[in-house]
Amino acid sequence: MEVAFPLLISTFLLFAFAQAGKISIYWGQNGNEGTLAETCATGNYDFVNLAFLATFGNGHTPMINLAGHCDQTVNGCTGLSSDIKSCQAKGIKVMLSVGGAAGSYYLASTQDARQTGLFDYVWVQFYNNPPCQYSSGMTNLEQAWKQWGSIKATEIFLGLPAAQAAAGSGFIPAGVLTSEVLPAIKGSSKYGGVMLWDKY
Repeated sequence: MEVAFPLLISTFLLFAFAQAGKISIYWGQNGNEGTLAETCATGNYDFVNLAFLATFGNGHTPMINLAGHCDQTVNGCTGLSSDIKSCQAKGIKVMLSVGGAAGSYYLASTQDARQTGLFDYVWVQFYNNPPCQYSSGMTNLEQAWKQWGSIKATEIFLGLPAAQAAAGSGFIPAGVLTSEVLPAIKGSSKYGGVMLWDKY
């Protein structure tokens, strides 16, 4: 599995690069995925999202969870500084992803979320979410894409699993992605590219 999964990502990326626009990848939730600097050195990505700032808000001390890459309580993850600089030197934007599947994060209200104002980049999870994912046709995904297009954001990314094993549902084969999905959404003025979960 350790060999097959990265090969699936590579195959997916070959198709995606040709059609998708910018490519974003999540990094930080698997100790076998290599370093952040190694991820950026592949030249495959425009953005790398550090996953995750899993604790924040409601009086909590912000805590990052990088699944064994570093321990914030011991060294503050200071070792990532040189990796981040290496990525930035290659023109790759390194972002901190807020939330995650598990954690203790909190916004007091919908109003709190809205007060953050204009977002530059929004990565929307169009997988493990049947009401908005591709499923034997474009209807759900296309309707959800239009709804997301109404938010204040500069660019919106189509979030997909990098391989079938990366998510419970919502994987789109490369041929379907390039022939059906991307042609339907790329015309949106806010289309930014494809976000992949996750590097490993």
